[in-house]
Amino acid sequence: MKDQPIKNVVLVHGAFADASGWEGVYQILKKQGFTVRAVANPNTSFEADVAATQQVLAQLSGPVILVGHSYGGAVITEAGNAPSVAGLVYIAAFVPDNGETFLSLYQSWPPAPNSGFLPPENGLCWYDRAKFHSGFCADLPVDKAAFMADSHPPLAASVFGNSISQVAWRNKPSWNVVTTEDQTIPPQAQRFMAQRAGSEVTEIKASHVAFMSQPQAVAKVIESAAEGALNRQQLFERRTKSATGPIS
Repeated sequence: MKDQPIKNVVLVHGAFADASGWEGVYQILKKQGFTVRAVANPNTSFEADVAATQQVLAQLSGPVILVGHSYGGAVITEAGNAPSVAGLVYIAAFVPDNGETFLSLYQSWPPAPNSGFLPPENGLCWYDRAKFHSGFCADLPVDKAAFMADSHPPLAASVFGNSISQVAWRNKPSWNVVTTEDQTIPPQAQRFMAQRAGSEVTEIKASHVAFMSQPQAVAKVIESAAEGALNRQQLFERRTKSATGPIS
């Protein structure tokens, strides 16, 4: 008998953004009958952001597809260990491995030419407003980009020193949207992390905020994850048992 598709989705935003950016994806998924929650990260520490996601997960009944954008990818890699999480979806995201700090991962590749990450100031990190449109959201209208630049929240600098205690993608199936025009996380870095995690990859010609500029394409990947996560999880479990001993 075919598994029923998962109907719960939790969306986790990244740095220099907030939960409202998910509205387009949210509306599409809601019309498809999904129960959708968008986490409002406090951005005060990695632990606080993981805790906020865990609290939202606990509010839902049944299996969940957990989605993370950018820095939110690191958050879901930790929070995704919750038993209710059946699959992970990464959108233009950092996908860290065990013991890998956000800083070491970020420094593994040369920065994109228009990347606007600024050095920490008084314990907070900001994105260069002058580069916000070209580096963060080049495929959004100028006025929308200007508002985002002037209202973006900072990220606690302490998150750059955090590492994952247990990587969820080693035990859960994952999907990954690689954004080929990204000037914040280079596409080659996204491809490497997606391949390392064994993710099912979809490439979209979009900026770092594909979930805003192309919500239909992003929602389609989430829907695919919801349809296939339970079957892929069974394959994960069978493969793990094969590596450790006979399948009972």
